Amino acid sequence: MTEEDLRRALASIADPAGGGSIVETGRASGIVVRSGTGGFVLDIGGLSAEDAAALKRAAEQAAPGARMITTAEAAGGAHGQTGQAPTQSAAGGGARRQPHEQPAPDLAHLGKIVAVASGKGGVGKSTVAANLAVALAAEGLRVGLLDADIYGPSIPTLLGCPGRASGEQGRIEPVEAHGLKTLSIAHLTKPGKAMIWRGPMAAAAMMQMLADGDWGELEVMLIDMPPGTGDIQLTLAQKVKPAGAVIVSTPQDLALIDAEKAIAMFDKVNVPILGVIENMSTFVCPECGTRSDIFGHGGAEETSRARSVPFLGAVPLTMELRRASDSGRPAVLSDDEAGAALRAAALALKTELES
Repeated sequence: MTEEDLRRALASIADPAGGGSIVETGRASGIVVRSGTGGFVLDIGGLSAEDAAALKRAAEQAAPGARMITTAEAAGGAHGQTGQAPTQSAAGGGARRQPHEQPAPDLAHLGKIVAVASGKGGVGKSTVAANLAVALAAEGLRVGLLDADIYGPSIPTLLGCPGRASGEQGRIEPVEAHGLKTLSIAHLTKPGKAMIWRGPMAAAAMMQMLADGDWGELEVMLIDMPPGTGDIQLTLAQKVKPAGAVIVSTPQDLALIDAEKAIAMFDKVNVPILGVIENMSTFVCPECGTRSDIFGHGGAEETSRARSVPFLGAVPLTMELRRASDSGRPAVLSDDEAGAALRAAALALKTELES
């Protein structure tokens, strides 16, 4: 089977909601074939339970043996019940459970799982997560990095690995970059596709990548969380039970208010805070080296002190850090001041994990 064969087979199925085939409407995406084994993502969003079940049967018949991942929230069925989408399925795999019925997977092989989180977007959380992961891998640890920011996946760009993940025998093969393994929804879907999913759908996708990824035996798994305190964070706390969380914030009061909320949320679900990182702590002029505290300075350290949680370090905003992020070569691999600060933060996190 080739990718074109699989695409042609799926294109023969009409979208129950209209508008053409499930390939034309984007209901079938992430179509990939590796080593003769196919896989695709099937979105059943907005369909009745009957239409969703019929569509899955049609896809199984059109592409027997292909690995099918169903993600969405089905509308009410014949009895007026509304069901959340199953997290995963394999063609011909029989009955499928809803997310709340799924047992917690055994993730012991992932080592110590650490959520890298923030209360709000725009604080550089993904940049920090990517650099922490690369720095820990450079220390000789077996590291994984999961991009759980389903709506705005940026890890493939930050690590310079925008290709597709391969799949074989019901497993997803993570992409390798800079000495670590990584996986993102961007590795499984068509480039540029917007993830217009409800919270439970996004949470299901995160669990699926964790449980189905062929990660091997890791020592540390970093999870780049979406901003906020929603479904993905709650699912992580209940099903994954991470070793702890790292909170990223700028020193600005507006960001610190939301960082406090993130700390409070993790505290409420019994996830320890391993530390706080102040990103964009100061701006370093690329021309003269002058420092400007454009977002303030020291606020995150004060918050960590007030909350009695470790402060892992302050990362300046430099032109090299921006260039490194855009080019896919993490700043921790350079001699830049921001890279040095991120390496120090990674070592401080490593110490916390060992204590």
